[in-house]
Amino acid sequence: MARSYIASGWWTEETIADLLTHGLRRAPEAEFRVYSATRPWSGTFGDVEQIARRLAAGLRRRGVGPGDVVAFQLPNWMEAAATFWASAFLGAVVVPVVHFYGAKEIRHIAATAKPKVFITFEEFGRTRYDPELFSDIPIVGVVGRDFDDLLDAEPLTDNIEVAPTLPAVIAFTSGTTRNAKGVVHSHQTLVYETRQLGDAYPPGLERQLTAAPVGHFIGMLNAFLIPVLNGTPVYLTDAWNPAQTLSLMLSDGLTFGGGAPYFVISLLDHPDFTPAHLDHMRYAGMGGSSVPAAVARRLHDHGVTVWRSYGSTEHPSIASTHYTAPAEKRMYTDGRPLPGVEIRLTAEGEILSRGPDLCLGYLDDELTRTVFDDEGWYHTGDIGTLDDEGYLSIVDRKSDIIIRGGENISAMEVEEVLLTMAGVAEAVAVAAPDERFGERTAAVLRLKPDAVLPTMDELREHFANSGLAKQKWPEEVHQVDDFPRTPSSKIQKVLVRKMVAETRNIS
Repeated sequence: MARSYIASGWWTEETIADLLTHGLRRAPEAEFRVYSATRPWSGTFGDVEQIARRLAAGLRRRGVGPGDVVAFQLPNWMEAAATFWASAFLGAVVVPVVHFYGAKEIRHIAATAKPKVFITFEEFGRTRYDPELFSDIPIVGVVGRDFDDLLDAEPLTDNIEVAPTLPAVIAFTSGTTRNAKGVVHSHQTLVYETRQLGDAYPPGLERQLTAAPVGHFIGMLNAFLIPVLNGTPVYLTDAWNPAQTLSLMLSDGLTFGGGAPYFVISLLDHPDFTPAHLDHMRYAGMGGSSVPAAVARRLHDHGVTVWRSYGSTEHPSIASTHYTAPAEKRMYTDGRPLPGVEIRLTAEGEILSRGPDLCLGYLDDELTRTVFDDEGWYHTGDIGTLDDEGYLSIVDRKSDIIIRGGENISAMEVEEVLLTMAGVAEAVAVAAPDERFGERTAAVLRLKPDAVLPTMDELREHFANSGLAKQKWPEEVHQVDDFPRTPSSKIQKVLVRKMVAETRNIS
């Protein structure tokens, strides 16, 4: 497979540092702007590269080099780009962390990835810097406090060379496991993914606003890599504000090109939305969570060209419809396999994939052996069908995750917190349909005798005390006398999900 990818030109000797250096050299004056009430910033690619190379020099002087792990947990700020680029210049392995992850997730990531450097923020939203979380990490920089102390006066001029087969990024994503999984991508897989996505974008998205968190894989690509590859400006926002986005479309000529359904829906439903905004929403690439057919149809009826994509952190671009494909295919299927990607369906309909943008595996070797087979197939956990023209449609999920606005939530992780509540005998967390986020977490409880179903306020207080990120908390709660079970007494979650979708008797 590797020989085939190299022969086809999908894998090359290019590293992330090479891609960045060449792109930044071609467009040093491209605009880089952060729209933020907390930390606004405006400058050029050249300005950010200067800060990144000064950071790289400062970290190198402190002993950071090829193979060392540099983690950052930052909102969509300039310092996140500087940290990512600096890590690439050093040949280090970068770990982007979603900015809303809580103490539980941070402890796990620090213990698993063992970063030599961690860049974080002093305060954002309700979250404040807690030095105890980072006490075992040799180098810590806090934006808003001492980040600038890590910058040397003179920038690093030359990149540190590394082999393109080596790890470049470790992206943590939730799934069926109790803790987030560390997904390892090499320079080859990440460069290919960047170039593939960059080539697939339709015209007219050159001034696109990126709202997806840069701690997410797709946010990272859209903010730090694809614009540099294409020489297009970077516009970031660190908090989703539909009114602000609509205003920027008209005042600054920004476009918005899709993402999880929640983002687009919140624009269409906002009272400030007018037909004039459609000039800045000509295209909508939808993915990151389930795409309701009604949302795709609604956008289509507004004259927006909708297309859907399917992938994951492990395999970012498995299938996609092209923006020029027939409307029915774009709106109601998840597309065809992308160049170099192979898809196979098992007898049960589970989707298996492999291709040049597939990750190397997980930090957890046992998990890698479980999810990848000896022929290199990635077992996605999703159930799909293929039509006569080779278009894929996702019809169910074998793996036990909830995808809320593009964020994977481990049902097991939620269930463990639910089971610590007084009066709960059994707990199940499943995906419930959500018009804004695609899916949200529903808690379904079987209670002990004489116990009372907790209110949503009681549930929120319990989860707040658990330290689990707020985005993972249940947003509705149901009670059952017993769960539907298999003959071996295993809970049939597919039937629980169906019950939740049909009854929606929200407490």
